[in-house]
Amino acid sequence: MGKKTVVRLAFLEQVLSMNRKKILILLLLAISIGLFFWFDLGSYLTLASLKENRDRLATLYRDHRIATVAVFLLIYVMQTTLALPGAAILSLAAGAVFGALMGTVYANIGATVGATLSFLVARYLFHDTIQGKFGSRLDKINRELADAGFNYLLFLRLVPVFPFFLINLAAGLTKIPLRTFFFGTMLGIIPGGFVYCNAGASLASITSVGEIVSFRVLGSFALLGLFALVPVIYGKVRGANRAAARTQSEENKKEP
Repeated sequence: MGKKTVVRLAFLEQVLSMNRKKILILLLLAISIGLFFWFDLGSYLTLASLKENRDRLATLYRDHRIATVAVFLLIYVMQTTLALPGAAILSLAAGAVFGALMGTVYANIGATVGATLSFLVARYLFHDTIQGKFGSRLDKINRELADAGFNYLLFLRLVPVFPFFLINLAAGLTKIPLRTFFFGTMLGIIPGGFVYCNAGASLASITSVGEIVSFRVLGSFALLGLFALVPVIYGKVRGANRAAARTQSEENKKEP
């Protein structure tokens, strides 16, 4: 039996073992994602489309502030929850319509709520199964996350190397507390969100999304991420030194 066959059988076993509520949620998620691509909604989440409709969006916000913010938050939450493409464009739109500061606030709220919903869905659907099958192998990871989950999550959010939606899903399969995930996400995405929203406030000067984040900016994010790990590294070094001291003390006691 090939490796791919084993994986497919394992996935089929996972689906069959789910209750009706979980299967219904999976179907709703699959239908929602399918409709997004079926109606080609991604064509509206492009830089060209945003530039073309910026004035209309600004007018809409001027005339209907609360409704515009509410719709924007709803769209951002749905995009993040379903891991759909377009997060960068939505952040640029937030800056272009609401300004750099308030755009960052609204984009942060939408991304944090959406990431938390994605986290909760993954936890509800797969957490018990994953922990049940691989619990002993995940014990060390769960202990690390219990002790320093906030710092690890800050690192992952600040360093833009790790896909946003994968962090949401993977975190849901661990035992990291919901509160830790929520606040770690909320704080960790502020720098990146501000960079995009600030760029959106000067939308006319942008020719491509890729030019927004330079290597210098990426390096700054990586440095911030490393700072988030300083307490963890310090704790491990201190623990190792204490363990070494205890071992040395015990050896000294054994000597005649």
